[in-house]
Order: sequence, then structure tokens, then C-alpha cells
Amino acid sequence: MNQPTRKKKLGSYPHLMVVFSITLALLVIGLFGLLLIHAQKVSTLVKENLEMQVYLERGLPETQLLRLQQDFARKPYVAVKNGQGQVRFLSKEEGAKQLIDQTGEDFQQFLGDNPLRDAYLIKINADFADAKNLARIKQELAQEEGVFEVEYVESLITSVNENLRNVSLVLLGFAAVLTFVVVVLINNTIKLALFSQRFLIRSMQLVGATPSFIQWPFLRRAVWQGLVSGMLAGLLLLALLQYAYLQLAELRLLQDIRLFGALAVALVVLGMGIGFLSSWRAVRKYLSMSLDELY
Repeated sequence: MNQPTRKKKLGSYPHLMVVFSITLALLVIGLFGLLLIHAQKVSTLVKENLEMQVYLERGLPETQLLRLQQDFARKPYVAVKNGQGQVRFLSKEEGAKQLIDQTGEDFQQFLGDNPLRDAYLIKINADFADAKNLARIKQELAQEEGVFEVEYVESLITSVNENLRNVSLVLLGFAAVLTFVVVVLINNTIKLALFSQRFLIRSMQLVGATPSFIQWPFLRRAVWQGLVSGMLAGLLLLALLQYAYLQLAELRLLQDIRLFGALAVALVVLGMGIGFLSSWRAVRKYLSMSLDELY
């Protein structure tokens, strides 16, 4: 007895292979996105913790110390927390104690005196943490009355900014090439999936179906495939990220839920967009082909 054959429906090509391929492609793009996000967060973290050490003249009265602290706190380039400029006073005694704890040697016994100076530690707003602004800020602070010297880790900021720029350019270059490869891969995957539907498309044309009527089931399925693939890629990225955090707890300092959410949304939109355009192009191609070309 002959087995009944399943009737093909318009747009009913197997979709698991397509979803799997698109998910893997988007996952690779997402990994590059995560690398770029974490590189940016490293730079931001360094900039947010940048402090300038403002060393003071010896023997300043309390009134002048208080005035200096208030002046520093009002500067537009000073980081603000809870409505207050982040300026901390470090006495020479406290500085000596910290140095002794770090080195394990009491230099005051050897020298017979404490050569350190009182200082203000000023946390700089991350928006001003570039070489040009920092040089200007240093010069401005050094001109304040009662200030002996201003110091900060200039080489660290220069190195971080240069390395971030180089890493970002490399990652963006790789991401651009990878995006092109992914678009081609997804496009070919969908075209291959639609190949099995080419005669059905032709049959619908012969019975008078309009191009938009024929295209709609394919476009709808392609958008859903892109949506599902983007969500799966985002979930896989989240799982990989959580595993990385478990293995290296320090990575949580670089966590940025807002940027990760934006990356996940971008993957979904990219998957839906590429799926829609690829299906639209493939169906239009089969609609314009002759019967001989379909074979």
C-alpha cells in the first residue's frame, strides 16, 4: 500500500539547520562584541580611578588647607560622588605609615625625620582623563597658592589610551570582515534552504499568485528564524560570560549589563535583518527564473 506523501506548504522548508547556522554566526560576532566592550570597560575603570597627587608647601595653616580642599572640590574636572567632589587629604604621617607598610622598612629611623609632604588626592572625572586635559589640569593645580608639586601616573594613561585605540581598531576591523562573512554565510544558508521550494514557487506563479503573496510566508519565517537565532546567540553569550565570571571573579569588575543588553538586541536585529533580506533576494531570484533555469 502506498504511503501518503506530505504535501509541501509554501515556506515550509526545514528551519533547524538555518537557525543553527545563523545562531553560530551571530555567536561569533557577539564574542567580538564582548571583547570590545570589556576592552572599553578596562579603559573606563582605569580612568575612573585616576588620582592626582597635589603635594603642599610645608607648614600651611588649617584655614588655607580647608580653602584649598574646597577650591579643588569645585573644579569641573573633579569626580563627584554623592554630590561631593572626591578630594581626600593625606597627611605626611599617614603617607609615611602607608610607605612603611608597603616596604616593610621604617625610613624615618634611618633619616631621622619624615621628608614627606601633606597632600590632597584628587580623583579626576573620566571624561577629562586624556593626555591633553591631564597636562592642562596639572598645570592649573600647580599654580594654586600653597601647592608645591602635582603628580599623576602619566605613562599609565598614555599607555591605556594608545592600547585601547589600537585594540579597538583591530577588533573593529575583524568585526567588519566577520560581519561580511556572516552575511554571506547566512545568505547562502537561506538560499540553499529555499532551493527545495523553487518548483513550489513556480507552481504558485502559474496559478496566478502575486509575488507579494508568494514572498510573505518566506519572509515571515526568515524574520522568526532571525529572532530565535539572535535570542539563542544572546543566551549562549550570557552563559559563556557567567562561566567566565565563575572562573575569574575579577572579570565582574568589567561587567556592564546595559552594554551587554545593547549587544544582545543588536544580534537579534542583525539576525532578523539579514534573514529578511536574504529570503527576499532568494525568492525574487526564483520568481524571475525560467523553468529551464530552475532545473
